[in-house]
Amino acid sequence: MGKFVIKETKDGKFAFNLKAGNGEVIAVSETYTALDTCKNGIESVKKNAVEAKLEDQTIEGYEAVTNPKFEIYKDKAGEFRFRLKARNGEIIATGEGYKSKDGCKNGIDSIRRNAPDAEVVVEE
Repeated sequence: MGKFVIKETKDGKFAFNLKAGNGEVIAVSETYTALDTCKNGIESVKKNAVEAKLEDQTIEGYEAVTNPKFEIYKDKAGEFRFRLKARNGEIIATGEGYKSKDGCKNGIDSIRRNAPDAEVVVEE
């Protein structure tokens, strides 16, 4: 089972990683100014990851879908990445770069499986 790990940044803000059962980081958050808002961000990922549609922006003439959604795109290095957007359009989690689109889709599937029931741990 996965877990959300919250860490305080050097500048006193907070961010989380979603880790799979094997400890691998599968998604990271933006930074939040307070611990409570970081926890709210986690709840948003838990809720939206399940109902999010998939928008593959690497396909020419792709069909835009409504939020919440996972967007797959290519970064400047040519790697496939994803971002999870909440119902309000805000990015609530992003993934690492993947060499293949299938690897990126597997990352999204891992979030769908791990996020809903993941425990939340605050690291000191």
